[in-house]
Amino acid sequence: MNAQSDTESVIRFDRIHKAFGRQVVFRGLSLEIRRGEILALIGGSGCGKSVLLKMILGLLRVDEGGVFVDGEDIARYRERELLPIRRKVGMVFQNGALFDSLSVFENIAYPLRERGQKSGSELDARVAEVLEMVGLPGIERKMPAELSGGMRKRVSLARAVAEVPQVVLYDEPTTGLDPVNVRRISELIVDLRDRLDTTSVVVTHDLASAYMVSDRMAMIADGHVIAVDATSRFRRSDNPTVREFLSAMEFKPRSSEPGA
Repeated sequence: MNAQSDTESVIRFDRIHKAFGRQVVFRGLSLEIRRGEILALIGGSGCGKSVLLKMILGLLRVDEGGVFVDGEDIARYRERELLPIRRKVGMVFQNGALFDSLSVFENIAYPLRERGQKSGSELDARVAEVLEMVGLPGIERKMPAELSGGMRKRVSLARAVAEVPQVVLYDEPTTGLDPVNVRRISELIVDLRDRLDTTSVVVTHDLASAYMVSDRMAMIADGHVIAVDATSRFRRSDNPTVREFLSAMEFKPRSSEPGA
């Protein structure tokens, strides 16, 4: 990676290959994620979108190729070497991944305590601050079971940005939500990027949300990125595979879960 690329991109996949047994996921896939952008990643089920997110964190390893985060090729890093990289990255999981036995406060405080960054009044203030960011002030004492689906997603967002990461990864952040909450979460993704000056990668099957949040869109098919462009141009793509997929997404029914 040259100096110019280091400046312009925060994440780069360089001709990566990945298979799980006989199931080949990537065949020389390359993709650059630019600093400060929101990239929406789309593609059919099983194409490897979530696999890419896990590779950024080093939770899954490539078979061949390079995974660059802030100019560092982490593809062969050992677990200890990955820790500084993971501190730069926040992750919002599809189901929220909150600890059911912990209060909202303890869920958000958990990663801060794990890394020894906050304690006492400083910790209280930081948790309150990020809950305010996601529009949920004063719910520190509530348990996850007391929250609606939309609220759980927003608490997960608060936890992901509590350490002010450079990169935030979203794995299907609007799945299972009603249209009001889809819009609310989508607006939060953009707002948090602008407030915290982060780079964001959003894996989604929700086309309306993808159009709303993204600066660029990329589509994975047949083990490669087959198209990547500014969202306005991507929507008008003349690639037949992209056109067919976008058309199918526009008419795909979405289950909903009430509650904010």
